[in-house]
Amino acid sequence: MKVFVITAFLMTISMAPAKSFYVYFGTYTEGENSGKGIYRGSLNLKTGKLSDIVLAAEVNNPSFLQIHPNHCFLYCVSESNGIGSVNSFVVNPKNGNLKPLNQQLSNGSNPCHISIDHTGKNLFVANYTSGSISVIPVKSNGMLAELSCSFRHEGSGINPHRQQKPHAHSINVSPDDRFVFAADLGIDKIMIYKLNSETGTITPNNPPFVKLKSGAGPRHFTFHPSGKFAYVINELDSTITAFKYNAQSGNLTDIQTVKTIPDDYNGSNYPAEICVHPNGKFLYGSNRGHDSIAAYQIDTDTVKLTFIKYEITDIKTPRNFCIDPTGTFCLVANQDSNSIVVFRINAKTGTLEPAGYKISIPKPVCIRIL
Repeated sequence: MKVFVITAFLMTISMAPAKSFYVYFGTYTEGENSGKGIYRGSLNLKTGKLSDIVLAAEVNNPSFLQIHPNHCFLYCVSESNGIGSVNSFVVNPKNGNLKPLNQQLSNGSNPCHISIDHTGKNLFVANYTSGSISVIPVKSNGMLAELSCSFRHEGSGINPHRQQKPHAHSINVSPDDRFVFAADLGIDKIMIYKLNSETGTITPNNPPFVKLKSGAGPRHFTFHPSGKFAYVINELDSTITAFKYNAQSGNLTDIQTVKTIPDDYNGSNYPAEICVHPNGKFLYGSNRGHDSIAAYQIDTDTVKLTFIKYEITDIKTPRNFCIDPTGTFCLVANQDSNSIVVFRINAKTGTLEPAGYKISIPKPVCIRIL
């Protein structure tokens, strides 16, 4: 199947307003009540209803997914304690089905996060257990080439159970494809690299990292739509840190840190996902333990956060969540209760309001909307 044929087809159908989006769910495939791989459904953009899901591809522990910028290809990690891998698929535009293309090793153990630069030429993977990151070039036909670059982080943190060594937990590309940011939970740092997108190589920036508070445990990282600010959610101390971003130097400057849980909450909690609304006015973070999605308003001038509300309806161990491209709905993956729940986003207040739709799915850990 030729790439230009798929792209032309997508350009044609995108001329009319979409009525629904394909949605893909990554699952854990080991243990009790586990899934079998990547599942597929569709989201009704008017009602928020999710269709019945079907198995799209059998893969071992596809715990994180990513869609190519041209919407023709999908990628997933295959999380393993040994040498992990990344898998590529071509998306059938008529029905959303996935056809396997190829697989490449991630050069590390337990790959847990991937991203793709905006040119679609390079895929980046974070390997949690080995504390390493890798770059895998993407061919024009969507297939993955052999690894082009890799770095292993060094150091440790103050948490004796979670920070004995580096744990790269996410990897993201700057809006202009000039820098790569790897949040490492084990060493309380966001490592910063310069990217050469043509050669698929990265080199340490100067300075090579930004340090978080000791014991914070940075997990997932995201940019504000303006490209001038960024945020990281910290798993070990239940906080979100806001940064001012210098697009010329790649540097991050800490401007605020807020809690993701109430001051009077005394239970265990491990934040997971962070996402900025497409309109740039709201930010959301998931809490595993408190079992909630925390919503914040973003000041459009300072980009500082003001707490809005916790949403707890039908939420249990929210590993990952995803906002649809129109900013209308938020889909939450409840890992331990084996479900996906849909919320409608109030465009004025930023609050999440139950849409009345919930589907069962085994061990969901990632959601991506095409």
